[in-house]
Amino acid sequence: MSAIRLLLNVIWVFVAGFWLAVGYVIAGLICCLLIVTIPFGIASFRIAGYVFWPFGREMIRKPGAGAGAGLLNVIWFVVAGWWLALGHLFTAAALAVTIIGIPMAWANLKLIPISLVPFGREVVDSDRLTFTPVYRVPERQH
Repeated sequence: MSAIRLLLNVIWVFVAGFWLAVGYVIAGLICCLLIVTIPFGIASFRIAGYVFWPFGREMIRKPGAGAGAGLLNVIWFVVAGWWLALGHLFTAAALAVTIIGIPMAWANLKLIPISLVPFGREVVDSDRLTFTPVYRVPERQH
């Protein structure tokens, strides 16, 4: 499976990943110009790394992220999130035209929520990701 991930990531870098990551780096540099917006710059750089090499990694919610992350997400959405999401949407539409581009288009669509609300999330390897059930059936009392 890792050979397929490597192949998809290499193709991704050439067809979309490099340019999308450059967009996030530019957004991060702009955000780092002011001291107040440095957290936005750091988030942008973190997403740039994920956008550059996305296959085999997942973005999950951080446990314990609360109202602060929500407030930062609202500000992020207004300042940078919507135009970065548009970049993913337009890139996905262009990639979906070819058969080999369909998985790349799907990856772009999966990156849209992350580009809109990045705070309170972290990047993890898919191999180390464990799933826990949302609802557990209570054990019977005898």
